[in-house]
Amino acid sequence: MNWNRVAILTLSDKGARGERVDESGPALSTWLANHGVTTVKALMIADEMDQITETLADWAELDIADLILTTGGTGLSPRDVTPEATMQAVDRLVPGLGELMRMESLKKTPMASLSRAVAGIKCRSLIINLPGSPKAALENLQAVWPAIGHGIDKIRGDQQDCAGQFDR
Repeated sequence: MNWNRVAILTLSDKGARGERVDESGPALSTWLANHGVTTVKALMIADEMDQITETLADWAELDIADLILTTGGTGLSPRDVTPEATMQAVDRLVPGLGELMRMESLKKTPMASLSRAVAGIKCRSLIINLPGSPKAALENLQAVWPAIGHGIDKIRGDQQDCAGQFDR
């Protein structure tokens, strides 16, 4: 693995007001640490589109992390704006990651079809939206984990040929 820095942005109106403790961010951080990745930044903010977009863009432009994970705000409630904010922040979308997360989650619950999570590239960072619950956030991260390292390597300029690397 040629990368090891992650930043986690938790989106929660109640959490930002101090009415709820963030469990997803710490659960992700622990899981990542067990996989050799360091959480270099963690923040909880309200579900405010401009603030989400600005935070994601700033973190990527400052190159604080190879991987930026969001948790929360991917559902259907009126305040769930994480995908829209992410799409405003990124330069390019990586639709296969969202598709893979939904495909794997559908094996566990039909509610996965309601996820609007997206992933994309900003500068040299990969940004991935995860659900707000700790269990779902971890399941979704695990679904895309095998592809993340290769994706980050490519984003960061790896010129190595992909052919033959991932033969089934």
